Amino acid sequence: MTKIMDLMEKRAKTWNAAKQFLDTHADANGNVSAEDAATYDKMEKEVTDLTHNIDRLQKQEQIDRMLSQPTSAPLTMKPGAKDEPDKTGISSKAYRTAFWDNIRKRNWYDVQNVLEVGTDANGGYLVPGEYEKQLVQALNEENFFRSLAHVIQTQTGTHTIPVVSSHGTAAWMDENGLYPESDEKFEQVSLDAYKLGTSIKVSEELMNDSVFDLEGYISDEFARRIGEAEEEAFLTGDGHKKPEGVFTKVVATADATTEIANTSITFDAIMDVFYSLRSVYRNHSTWILNDSTVKALRKIKDNNGNYIWQPSVVAGQPDTILNRPYCTSIYAPELASGNVPIILGDLSYYWVAERQGRSFKRLSELYAANGQIGFLASERVDGKLILPEAVRGLSVKGSK
Repeated sequence: MTKIMDLMEKRAKTWNAAKQFLDTHADANGNVSAEDAATYDKMEKEVTDLTHNIDRLQKQEQIDRMLSQPTSAPLTMKPGAKDEPDKTGISSKAYRTAFWDNIRKRNWYDVQNVLEVGTDANGGYLVPGEYEKQLVQALNEENFFRSLAHVIQTQTGTHTIPVVSSHGTAAWMDENGLYPESDEKFEQVSLDAYKLGTSIKVSEELMNDSVFDLEGYISDEFARRIGEAEEEAFLTGDGHKKPEGVFTKVVATADATTEIANTSITFDAIMDVFYSLRSVYRNHSTWILNDSTVKALRKIKDNNGNYIWQPSVVAGQPDTILNRPYCTSIYAPELASGNVPIILGDLSYYWVAERQGRSFKRLSELYAANGQIGFLASERVDGKLILPEAVRGLSVKGSK
């Protein structure tokens, strides 16, 4: 924590020095010489590098806290007392043991009957209940968007959500008068269960090494690969056999963006986006943009001469734009003609529906010639912005 705080203080000092340099070397129109621009870019790069170092250390702390959790429950019962009943189905100890014996191909004929309870339609096996939680936790660490969205678990393929499309109103009325009629209008949004999968290969030597943490390796690889694919889909997916991304929905929604003529972002344009969002959503909003777009925003000042981008100086507190937190992603559209490079909204109205039960399937023969064992890992998930008015964006006019 001390190292993170030191880096935050260093970043704040570097950023203040960069702002002062720009203020003192810019002419009346805000322009600087090529030499001064190069000096400023170097200072800004140091701020960016420090930000990445802070993010990396904070993520390491999160992983350390996760790994420091006890791996088994403490002994709290008195001698002779009865143990709690074992869980059933895929959460049972017997299923967990049989699942990993199957993965390592131990005592195969002894575990087939136990695993029948978790067989999926494609010949794989649902992961044990506790390991499912570990995979989800790893996904949350890998994919930032999950922490902003509303995640639900479903038992069936399609989940239908009733959404209020127009709100009723109240009106002043006479004593003993008739109450005004003002009905809510509802629509239904359907969330499907699209399949997302990956193939993970492990050498036979590692498989036979009892010290090798197979569970941890598969968990990390599953989270990295699936998490990256999820993040891309939740942001820019086209909705065809995959989730519909939040940027995609903003583009498709009428009057959801503030348009600028070119890639030069102004303070007024950012303010237009900020206040185009109703306060009920704005008070819980988060910006999402590409790293390259953050660089452009760092140079923008408000009408009082204050920079709208502010670095955090408190551990655990995010950097902000107009006092609202922001997240960056390589999958967010870049600042370019015809794109929507920035969105702001209450992303809890983006719903992620994941069907319970991620499955693994062992491939013993496919990679045998290379001395490897393959594993197919998959999940079923969908995502949609169920209330489009909760998110607004900034669009760049396309070239003709």
